[in-house]
Amino acid sequence: MEKLPEKSLECLKEAMKSSDLLRTVISICFFLGIIFAVIGVIGEVANITLGLSSTIWLLLAIASFLAPIPVLVHFTTLAIFYLLSRKNKD
Repeated sequence: MEKLPEKSLECLKEAMKSSDLLRTVISICFFLGIIFAVIGVIGEVANITLGLSSTIWLLLAIASFLAPIPVLVHFTTLAIFYLLSRKNKD
């Protein structure tokens, strides 16, 4: 594998420093999904409308669980490139 230019290595290091922000976004999406699912189930069991119908709440839960997938793919790709660049340095 070719060595990455030094500028690319610096960009990768900066991106890896932002991993705390990525983890925070993923956690927020996960907890929002749980909250939406609970509201949807409560609305369905009690047979009441809590602002939106229960089906919409459950669809929002699914969407918020799926939302961080591109972020995870991006972070994983950055991590792989970062580890490969460190391996090439050694």
